[in-house]
Amino acid sequence: MAKHGQQKEKLLLLLDYFQRETDEQHPVTVPELIQMLEQNGIAAERKSIYDDISTLQNRGWDILSERGRGYYLASREFELAELKLLVDAVQSSKFISAAKSRSLISKLETLCSRHEAGALQRQVYVTGRPKTMNEAVLYSIDAIHDAISHNRQLSFRYFDYNRNREPVFRHDGKVYTVSPAGLLRSDEFYYLVALEAGQLRHYRVDRMSSPKVLEQPREEGCAKVDLTQHAQTHFGMFSGALRTVRLRCPNHFSHTMLDRFGMDSMLIPDGPDHFTISAEVAVSDQFFGWLFALAEVELVAPEDVRQQYAQRLDAAQRLQQNGLSLEEQH
Repeated sequence: MAKHGQQKEKLLLLLDYFQRETDEQHPVTVPELIQMLEQNGIAAERKSIYDDISTLQNRGWDILSERGRGYYLASREFELAELKLLVDAVQSSKFISAAKSRSLISKLETLCSRHEAGALQRQVYVTGRPKTMNEAVLYSIDAIHDAISHNRQLSFRYFDYNRNREPVFRHDGKVYTVSPAGLLRSDEFYYLVALEAGQLRHYRVDRMSSPKVLEQPREEGCAKVDLTQHAQTHFGMFSGALRTVRLRCPNHFSHTMLDRFGMDSMLIPDGPDHFTISAEVAVSDQFFGWLFALAEVELVAPEDVRQQYAQRLDAAQRLQQNGLSLEEQH
């Protein structure tokens, strides 16, 4: 190899080694760098290593030395605390599949030393956290942004999950054509807000399949859609006693239960038209309110929670009756 070409390769090997192997807790000595280069077929002398390190420092790489310990890359584009924050965000996001989460975290690990990468792996992982099964969700988000930025309509197919966790396309695989107005994140899922024949619609992005940016311009009115107003539909977290409840649901609520309790939930057939599901919930007024909105879902067990729910329903009915009585008085 020509001397000039070998020098380029030597600098690249040294830079890669500093990025991958060193940090403040793991410096490297000059003899160790010479040995690493020899293992890669490049002979080097101590003085040339000093010159190479000086060249990298002059090009902006923050390589520091400590007497008696060696050299290390002191700072990177991302600090370790920032990478931990990004890893937590990826791991806890429902709209990113488990496989895509692992892939993204592996890429984030390349932005720190291999020693620090172990700290990223030990970040808090929410065991059993519901994750989307749609591997293409990030590409769907990209297609939506592309359609909006170019003022184009978007087509896609839309599906739900049945009680066997299988995707079932709505309307026999109908191709939806919409004018995307924007994206909202609610309850840790991404939603497409779009106009379809002048009507405002919402679509879960991880339920979209084969999105395609079309040539037709978007409907007029997309720019007037108030996304902030729609974002107010997000509900907060509320505490309560943790209990395992059993619910009996019509089959068409399968995707609702899988959304709420995760794709690993057991949906047990209960006759031809229903299934039951057991899940741990924080029993609170918010839980009862969520259950009340699913009018066809029955709370089967435990009995004391059933009684609490019945009391809430009785109280609501009395309020309704009192309201009607006041109207009659007027």
